[in-house]
Amino acid sequence: MSGVYFKRLRGWRFLLFNLCLGGGHALVVFNAGAYIAMLPRVAGGLGIPLSFAAWTQTDYMIGLALGYPVGGWLSRRIGEYRPFIASCLVFALSSACCAYATSLLPYLSARILLGFSGGVSLPIGQSLLLKEYPERQKSLGIGVWNLVTLTPFTLGPPLGGWIADSVGWRWLFRLNIALALSIAACIGALLYARGSRAIRRRFDSVGFALAACTLLGLQTLLNQGNDSDWGNSPYLSAVAGFSVASLVFWIWWEARVKHPYIDIRLFERRNVAIGVVALCCGFLMFQGLLSMLIVQLQVTLGYSSLLAGLVFLPMAIFAKPTAGIMHEIVNRTDARLLASINLTAFSAVYFWLGRFDDPAAFDRLFWAKLWEGICLGSFFVPLTRLMLHDLPAERHWQALELANFLRIAAGGFGISLQAIVLYRRTPLHLHRFAENHSDFTALQRLVDAGYSDAAAFAKFAKLVTQAQQIRSISDAYWLAGCAFLTLAALVWFAHPPRKPNEAGAQPALSQLAAEVVAEEI
Repeated sequence: MSGVYFKRLRGWRFLLFNLCLGGGHALVVFNAGAYIAMLPRVAGGLGIPLSFAAWTQTDYMIGLALGYPVGGWLSRRIGEYRPFIASCLVFALSSACCAYATSLLPYLSARILLGFSGGVSLPIGQSLLLKEYPERQKSLGIGVWNLVTLTPFTLGPPLGGWIADSVGWRWLFRLNIALALSIAACIGALLYARGSRAIRRRFDSVGFALAACTLLGLQTLLNQGNDSDWGNSPYLSAVAGFSVASLVFWIWWEARVKHPYIDIRLFERRNVAIGVVALCCGFLMFQGLLSMLIVQLQVTLGYSSLLAGLVFLPMAIFAKPTAGIMHEIVNRTDARLLASINLTAFSAVYFWLGRFDDPAAFDRLFWAKLWEGICLGSFFVPLTRLMLHDLPAERHWQALELANFLRIAAGGFGISLQAIVLYRRTPLHLHRFAENHSDFTALQRLVDAGYSDAAAFAKFAKLVTQAQQIRSISDAYWLAGCAFLTLAALVWFAHPPRKPNEAGAQPALSQLAAEVVAEEI
């Protein structure tokens, strides 16, 4: 069937096709956002420490990152139809393993496979969708895909919290099974016997293996550093040496191979380098802080999974409308200015959140999260336009694979890094409190209120620890605010991108498709 492409779908088949592809994309993104609110309950369900449960989210992100370029290669090598069906089936199988696993190792392995299969499906899904739209309506197809990019991620925490509280966290995976199999069956029936023009290009298996060793090694180092005492652990020292060696060899290999797994030679272009660095560092901070806050609201402040997830609901109000507006504004304004304003606004929001000091002040988080949603909606578009400046259209997919591969992996790193900040800063604040507070009248008040000496001391210690952990969370937000200010200055070192209507600029449709792809996770 190679080289054959059948008549496009029409009527209800076309509508069902759009619904299934959008649902498949939303399912993958939802599993990234919703799962964060479930982490404390996953730890309890598997009987493991919370820090171990975090591995199942960070390694899911690494799986997504590794699968994304593979999906792009498969779609070019053998077409989109069969790989998409296969990725849905693997997604359902790995979800079944997650739903019924009772120990960490098989569960973690299934989560990595779940992320990998989801990452494979993301670029294939968009390519499948656009092929069904006539040339004059491809902008409509891009708009349809745009509807299911940020929304599942921003709605994920509250819905995930509701699932965890109401029916149990394993129902996320049972839902995955039913939806993934339904999507695979519908797409298989709609596109049965479809063919495509294959591109004969060898897969860079060495580059893939080295990238997997590098990312999984670095993520393991970050995941286990706090628990295993970093440099004092021979095991972690060996992991660090292995990861660095893999990274060096991977860079050397990808720089010389003709068709690399990830084209790191694009870093020779200033705008690509600056755009990718800003996207990765910004997403590292955002994803890490989101995960840290939603977990600590439950563990430190006693919120339920649902209530912790609802803190993030305001982000969904303006994230998608802002992204739509930004797609129009970026055509008329210097992308460096828009990116700098966005990054500065992110910094202001995080400085604002860094002042949070009252466990009961739920309403104080609402407005900050509302503005954070606006910042998230306007984050990707100007940086993607900046990154693709003066890049030939045929190399857009290479730049996007590079950016998404590193950005999604950075999201996993960010979760671990923010946990390290919290782990390091809390003892410091407790030490300072002990040094500066020799008068324990609050403890005496608890005794006067009827607590026994032991109960009063336990209550006092819990309140003090809670207060100092809030200070540590504030420190993480202040560090992120400073980092975003640095990124806001960095983007001005890029070349100013041309507007789409200027001579030599890329077509607006190509730019729009690239901008939507950059928002996928």
